[in-house]
Amino acid sequence: MPEQRFTVDDLTRILTEGAGADETVDLSGDILDTDFEELGYESLALLETCGLIEREYGITLDDDTVTEHRTPRAMVEAVNARLSATV
Repeated sequence: MPEQRFTVDDLTRILTEGAGADETVDLSGDILDTDFEELGYESLALLETCGLIEREYGITLDDDTVTEHRTPRAMVEAVNARLSATV
């Protein structure tokens, strides 16, 4: 069974589905190292995003995922680490 990977495209899709998108932010641009707050996503929106990721990918993310992973790159890496741990 191939290893499941979570990408920045997956993250932006889930961010948009769960919390909407700020019309002034281009999520299709180079956002990997931009803080979520700068992208218009507060902690509540990120908690919702983590919940959607957990349901869609069948994983459990640590409570500190939102507070410690403040950029899309860090969040993608955290989700992929968790996915790898469940294989």
